[in-house]
Amino acid sequence: MHSYRPAPVLEALGVCSEDEQLYRALLARPECTTIDLSHDTGWAATRVGRHLRSLLSLGLASRTPGRPARYVPAVPEAAVELLALRKQAAIVEARVGASVLTAEFRARHDAFTVVRGAEAIAQRFYQAQQCAQDEVLVLDRPPYAVVPIEPRRAHGVSYRTIYDMASLSEPTDLVAARSAGCRILRDVPLKLVVVDRRTGLLPTSPDVVVELGPSSLLDGLLRLFELLWKQASPLAPSPAEGPLSFEDQQLLSLAAAGLTDQAIARRLGVAQRTVERRMQRILKSLDATTRFQAGLRAGQRGLLV
Repeated sequence: MHSYRPAPVLEALGVCSEDEQLYRALLARPECTTIDLSHDTGWAATRVGRHLRSLLSLGLASRTPGRPARYVPAVPEAAVELLALRKQAAIVEARVGASVLTAEFRARHDAFTVVRGAEAIAQRFYQAQQCAQDEVLVLDRPPYAVVPIEPRRAHGVSYRTIYDMASLSEPTDLVAARSAGCRILRDVPLKLVVVDRRTGLLPTSPDVVVELGPSSLLDGLLRLFELLWKQASPLAPSPAEGPLSFEDQQLLSLAAAGLTDQAIARRLGVAQRTVERRMQRILKSLDATTRFQAGLRAGQRGLLV
């Protein structure tokens, strides 16, 4: 009597461990009978028969004609491909069903629901962002009593985040936020996460989040985001030919966002005198007499885009 206990590899495709164990036994001895399999696995004939029927239905085995009945395993590569296609079809079917259920749910709940409690809110933020297919939009501002709204980046999904100045109070915060999809704005009016322009998560208090589906309210919030995006200043200006270094571009971006020299110094972790000196150099490099003029000329040259 032998005991087959290899690590299962087909569970993710809906094959139970015992079915896989019998399939492995078939691979080791093709064209064997029920009695052969019972001997090889140490299982009773009824147990072998039950799992053989399962393998036949999954396409992992076939029965030869004649008596006694003999069983042949499917080639693993072809069998796994068939199981994977079936799994994908089931996922598509489940998604279609979920969209129908969601439509029914929205119809009964006026296109929004309320999520309460720190744990439930954290889980919903995680689920929404993990399910993102195309785009995540974020309005970020303190306080962070429940969960920060920093998106969990997924491959192939674009992110655009607008930070309130108060969100980046430390130099380390500013470094972490530097990316092409991040901008800064004075007085971001609210917190918001929108996933694929279909699902919106709107915190209304420290332990309450309103979840929005497709609706006029969500459309309005999307328009608000785009307006704020145009007003906000990039945190990471793209490199371009010109007289400004990356550090100069960053300093000018913060100045264009409305920060004072003292606030810029705190964000960058340098002395205020350093900021003033660098700003004078920037004005001279751009042949500008005011910060406004410098920002305008830098924008025209593509240094702040």
